[in-house]
Amino acid sequence: MHALLVEDDDRMAQALGTALAQRGHTVRRAARALDALRYVHEADFVLLDLHLPDLDGLELLRRLRTVCDAPLIVVTARCEERDIVQGLRAGADDYVVKPFRMAELIARIDTVRRRTGSPSDRSAAPAGAGGRPVRTGDVEVDLAGRTVTVAGRHVRLTRREFDVLAFLAARPDEVHSREEILDRIWGDAFLGASRSLDVHVAGIRAKTGRSALVRTVRGFGYQLGSPAAGDGGGGEP
Repeated sequence: MHALLVEDDDRMAQALGTALAQRGHTVRRAARALDALRYVHEADFVLLDLHLPDLDGLELLRRLRTVCDAPLIVVTARCEERDIVQGLRAGADDYVVKPFRMAELIARIDTVRRRTGSPSDRSAAPAGAGGRPVRTGDVEVDLAGRTVTVAGRHVRLTRREFDVLAFLAARPDEVHSREEILDRIWGDAFLGASRSLDVHVAGIRAKTGRSALVRTVRGFGYQLGSPAAGDGGGGEP
């Protein structure tokens, strides 16, 4: 796999590049946002530091997501909850805070690559999904085409937001535990201590404008809901 490493610190870049090369990956390093945008098209996955000399890393993340759907992990010293939430909402597949254990980062890279798969795999329907789109209220979820429409209007979700919604839509009559969703989508049930799942559920509700689209089962998990037109976005996680 070809990795794009966006990191302005020479020592950190060398350490990450060596660790990735030892696992058989080829690495291109970009120390500036402009170079990252230039080289991202050739990347199979991206490691992104948020501290860059020419552009805020979160803004770069948003721009990368408009041109690239490769798996992306933020690796940064910015540990404030606001930064983590914004990074996940902007389309990061995972968020790792420095300092970190190299073995843990490599494991997270392997997990993200395994769960996102190749470009053709990412466009496939979830396992067990039928060929017909799933409708609930005025929301239609096309599992095979990976699209969502609300009252006939296309809604753009991040890949991870769609993965969560598609997982619920594939079995709409079932309630899914947080651990099940985290294990299936993130490949790690122990992420339950983080807000990753809640952030993506909130993003689904806000972007579709249907707060009841994802129903919270308190103390357990989530289920696909039956939203009414005009019920508004947001909602309680």
